[in-house]
Amino acid sequence: MRLRHVIKPLVHALVALSLTGGASAALADNYPDHPIKWVVPFPPGGAMDSIARTLGESMSKQLNTSVIVENRAGAGGNIGAASVARSKPDGYTILIVANGMAVNPALYADLNYDPIKDFAPISLLAVVPNVLVTNPARTGATSVQDVIAKARAQPNHYTYASAGVGTSIHLAGELFVSMTGIEMLHVPYKGSGPAVADLLGGQVDYMFDSITSAKPHIATGKLRALGVTTAKRSAALPDVPTLQEAGVPGYELMPWFAAFAPAGTKPEVVAKLNEAMRHALAEPKVKATLDSIGAEPIGSTADALRDHLAKETAQWKTLVKERNIKIN
Repeated sequence: MRLRHVIKPLVHALVALSLTGGASAALADNYPDHPIKWVVPFPPGGAMDSIARTLGESMSKQLNTSVIVENRAGAGGNIGAASVARSKPDGYTILIVANGMAVNPALYADLNYDPIKDFAPISLLAVVPNVLVTNPARTGATSVQDVIAKARAQPNHYTYASAGVGTSIHLAGELFVSMTGIEMLHVPYKGSGPAVADLLGGQVDYMFDSITSAKPHIATGKLRALGVTTAKRSAALPDVPTLQEAGVPGYELMPWFAAFAPAGTKPEVVAKLNEAMRHALAEPKVKATLDSIGAEPIGSTADALRDHLAKETAQWKTLVKERNIKIN
């Protein structure tokens, strides 16, 4: 009698478990059955928007449904990210975001989402290397060691421009200053365009610009490339050393783009999206589009993105505190 009382609930539990597993598998098999919305938390026209639309076009064919890109800009990407964090975790609302996802928790005290707890990582999509450039007519610097030597000789005399406080271009400069023990003045602009214009005009000395933006000016000799921020040399500038090769051991900054779903999204759905994204990133047309904007395709596992986000969140928290970086 007692044995029957124990076995009966156990059987019911096992049946319920099998039904739940079957439901999850069925969900993945039927997913997607209507359009998927990709939220890009910045205005149209930028690198992130271009990557989202290119991937979306490829994935819509793979998944046999429309991928709709919605731009929800504002607050350094926080408005769009928060909207996805609050969305239903059914795989139909996806966030396409940059490495601000790892930086913003340190910059914004009132952030209304947690980038680690409120999202399910899908895949690291691409990286866009930055390059340290100078106006040779203004500084005469020919190497990274030149930059360091000049700055040590005249602390806070030299300037570096950025696209704004907290951008990857700004953080690249702050990391460089921190790791080399020098001091230079940060000059933030509202976007990289005005910053590059003043660099070309001789109003500022240095900038960690995106390779896409800087390359045409490097080709004409108006800017001189001194080092790329990634751990390996960039195919776009193969003759330019990395900052590590140029004498800054351990320096690495890899501006990235990635895809996240709301926390609680079924693993089977995440896996299906991950597979489709990695397949799309391997397509020649997609790779060509990414190459045109200076982006290098990655296509990681969900676990690799989770680890990368956690590592970078901790790294930028330390740097932001050390350098007393604040959003005004």
